Amino acid sequence: MLLIPAIDLKDGRCVRLRQGRMDDETIFSDDPVEQAARWVGEGARRLHLVDLNGAFAGEPVNGAAIRAIAARFPDLPIQVGGGIRDEATIAAYLAAGVSYCILGTQAVQEPAFVARACRAFPGRIIVGLDAKDGQVAIKGWAELTEHRVETLSKRFEGDGVSAIVYTDIGRDGMMTGPNIPATLALAAAVAIPIIASGGITNSDDIRALAAVAGRGTERGIVAAITGRAIYEGTLDFAAGQRLADEIAAANP
Repeated sequence: MLLIPAIDLKDGRCVRLRQGRMDDETIFSDDPVEQAARWVGEGARRLHLVDLNGAFAGEPVNGAAIRAIAARFPDLPIQVGGGIRDEATIAAYLAAGVSYCILGTQAVQEPAFVARACRAFPGRIIVGLDAKDGQVAIKGWAELTEHRVETLSKRFEGDGVSAIVYTDIGRDGMMTGPNIPATLALAAAVAIPIIASGGITNSDDIRALAAVAGRGTERGIVAAITGRAIYEGTLDFAAGQRLADEIAAANP
């Protein structure tokens, strides 16, 4: 199971929010590129970048920081979400060196956009579904919809998305542990990789997720995004990735 550090960008700085609330932030760094360098130095094999301002604005706002990180680490897979609402934005990010674009609000509001994006950029599209009690939220988590996570995931399954990032809003930034039952249920419902997000606190959470991760397949829980825990030090990123690797090696 791959452990992916999150770099959430707000006003050009690295922050973490609690349950997606823009007015409840903690600033961890004023230099996103150096923050990325820290995680790469600790063994990160992929980065998860989120343009928080963009998620609310509906267009990229922290694009300069994202492009700078991609330029600094041209060989590192980078996935970006937040404010990606059209094909031109996807094309611009990919041209800048980003590996995957994550579609969230636009995917929910216009599901046909996902199919078009997958045809235009095969293998480069991820759908991000953020949910509270199984209900999908959009617009930076500010608005709950009537859509259920599993229903939407099944709809996108045939479009060719590379993965689904599933975030439990109730757990994100709260350091209460990931929602493993809900994540497992989603992984069982679709035949595409699931990236777990929200709630990871310590090595026990990594151990629990890695124990149920996909084994030698391209489906199931293949990765987990971690944010506040590695910034506040309740989880050592390098040790967490080593633990996940050891569990995978012991259970091929």
